[in-house]
Amino acid sequence: MEETSPQRGKIEFAGVTKTYGKVTAVDDITLKLPAATYCCLLGPSGCGKTSSLRMLAGHESVTVGDVLLDDVNVTPLPPAKRGTAMMFQNYALFPHLSVAENVAFSLKMKGVGKAERLKAAEPLLALVELAHLADRGPAQLSGGQQQRVALARALMTRPSALLLDEPLSALDPFLRLRVRGELKRLQKGLGISFVHVTHSQDEALALADVVVVMNKGRIEQRGGAHDVFARPRTAFVARFIGGHNVVARGEGAIAVRTDRTTLSRPGATGADGLAATVREIEYGGAAWAVRLKGAAGDDYEAALSEEAFAALAPREGEAMSLNWRAADAHPLEPAE
Repeated sequence: MEETSPQRGKIEFAGVTKTYGKVTAVDDITLKLPAATYCCLLGPSGCGKTSSLRMLAGHESVTVGDVLLDDVNVTPLPPAKRGTAMMFQNYALFPHLSVAENVAFSLKMKGVGKAERLKAAEPLLALVELAHLADRGPAQLSGGQQQRVALARALMTRPSALLLDEPLSALDPFLRLRVRGELKRLQKGLGISFVHVTHSQDEALALADVVVVMNKGRIEQRGGAHDVFARPRTAFVARFIGGHNVVARGEGAIAVRTDRTTLSRPGATGADGLAATVREIEYGGAAWAVRLKGAAGDDYEAALSEEAFAALAPREGEAMSLNWRAADAHPLEPAE
């Protein structure tokens, strides 16, 4: 399949709200994404990320506001007229059709002859490295292969934006790493936008050009993966994105990365020391996670290298002081 040119998939949510009766699922969000962007909508269950994706796809109506794709207001358009394609979590393959026939199904619905539509499926099957399995049925494929069939089928319509709803959640951890690499490669090669809903922080950080963290129907923070991780805007983002301690300070709060948090025994506390008790120790291969409980009941963690862990030798139930450099303390905005 040739690389798409020019790039497509400029997306805009303009003051979009979605309500279900008296429940507000998405609350006045405004978001602009450049063409050919890999965007991850990240947040806990019920934050509004899937409703946002479904409004972009046309599978949910917009209560207030507009959705634009490549500068066209698609709000009143049905899904088939929008220039989007959606890949569902369960893949929804037709069990009685071959791999090639599944990929070409949208052409069948348009009345394209069998020989022609199967020919059209060939480059897409090659793109997802499944040409050698074209004649098999979905039941003869692994989960990862089924996912790639669903991906090729979604791309058959040549969309400007591919929408993915938790696409990796059913895969085992090893396969998940491989497939997410394939998704990023395809997105770059195709020159279109991918909008990917996930609750996995690792997934979002690894894949996204733009991470959009949602909370209670609103956008809590958006930005590049490194920016969102290194400079969380609020305590919610710092906690949800992971790898941070949130420490209350007077009227405000700061975030300190767990890999920049050190531990010492009482009496050797620096100016930023915080008293806590070790409640759990977990070995993670590259580092030890030492989880602690503060005097006020707050949870903290220090990610220690093997050398630092061996030198300190902390034990569960032991009193410790958390320390960090002033330069590693990131001020947080108060919750709205």
